Amino acid sequence: MNLKYALISDTSWQDQADWQTPDTPFMSFAFWQALSDTGAIGEQAGWLPIFILVYRDTDSLVDMAIDESVESDRHDVDQSPTTPIAVLPVFIKGHHRGEFVFDHSWAEAYARYGVDYYPRLVTSVPYTPITGQRFWLVKGETLDHDIFKTAIAGVDDIAQQVGASSWHGLFVTSEMADVATASMPTGLDIELAIAAQENGIEPVPIEMPILERQGCQFLWQNKDLLRNSQPFADFDAFLMTLKAKKRKTIRAERRKVSEQGIVCQRKCGDEISDEDWKAFYHCYVMTYAVRGQQPYLTIDFFMALAQNMSEHLMLAQALNDHGEIIASSLFLYDDPNSDSTGHRPTLYGRYWGALGEYDSLHFELCYYQGIEFAIEKNLTYFDPGTQGEHKLIRGFIPTMTHSLHRIYDARFVPAISNFCTQDRQHMAQYRQQAFEALPFNADNMPDFDTSRF
Repeated sequence: MNLKYALISDTSWQDQADWQTPDTPFMSFAFWQALSDTGAIGEQAGWLPIFILVYRDTDSLVDMAIDESVESDRHDVDQSPTTPIAVLPVFIKGHHRGEFVFDHSWAEAYARYGVDYYPRLVTSVPYTPITGQRFWLVKGETLDHDIFKTAIAGVDDIAQQVGASSWHGLFVTSEMADVATASMPTGLDIELAIAAQENGIEPVPIEMPILERQGCQFLWQNKDLLRNSQPFADFDAFLMTLKAKKRKTIRAERRKVSEQGIVCQRKCGDEISDEDWKAFYHCYVMTYAVRGQQPYLTIDFFMALAQNMSEHLMLAQALNDHGEIIASSLFLYDDPNSDSTGHRPTLYGRYWGALGEYDSLHFELCYYQGIEFAIEKNLTYFDPGTQGEHKLIRGFIPTMTHSLHRIYDARFVPAISNFCTQDRQHMAQYRQQAFEALPFNADNMPDFDTSRF
């Protein structure tokens, strides 16, 4: 397949094709529009977006540059009789904030050698460490070698124009990681090519590799192995899959919340009032205030979600004995009836805050309320967010995450490639150890899975 790419800085391409339903709410156009409209992404936020449009071959496509000419160039693309088949978002960044896959040590290594690490390119959902597709695909298309290679050529083009040191694709699916690593040379290939050139052997054209890092997050599964992997009937059915000591601990934590006079409730979609949103945001801001930081997202962002994505929202609230909201936790969730390819409906725990310290309330509002809701809605998974071994002992299973990295200075590739190899080995050992610490009884112990859904 002969494909071409174009670079564009606005979202006019969204109206040019019939797009597949995204695999998570975080890749919906509404979510990205809310980020853009409220200043969470854009030049002022340090998340400057460029979209790589992948087209089938046509003579009408034009080369594009990331400067003032992009608007006039975009007009030519709009007049093209072709439509994009895939789009990859890329951000030009001068910092690491809101990413959750850390490459600070790489930046420090560049600085020690007097080399600029910034700007750098990032493909991710801003401020959202959720695994998912990173391409928007037209209906009927699947991510393959040709689409990926064409998009990476666009990434390389952007990198050359802005002088970027690297590209980072964060929290990608295992399918995208497989396509990427199969499409590009390995770090060892690069190391051998560099050594050959340094030894005076005939120059070899060097194409930078895609390096893979792997991480670990904790995922709850709505699967009762005692009942032939059927969904759990209720929260108690889930508890019965745990060892007796762990069941006792969780019940004690839930009891502590009620003994403090706290009542928890859940609201979905249009049930969430403007007053609820104000109370939630007050709580959300507090999670940053205690660390002396400003929140990434504004109240307007959440109100935009309420207006345009209400069917994906669940708000868990904690009320004291005066009926006052003292903590809130906001979740997003998939439509169980979605036609998304490979759809496994999931609940996503995202934003939390409390007005004070309350014993065990975080566990109740962020985990146990989420588990109850996932069972109630017959959702397959509950992804509570990144990091946190405390999730492990509450029945959240260690699962693999993937990130992709392309380094443009060949001098740094061997060392970073070795780092990624060692890091993958370390994370594999960590996941194995975490899996062995799971609290399930023997009859409900899941299989150790080296993949990520």
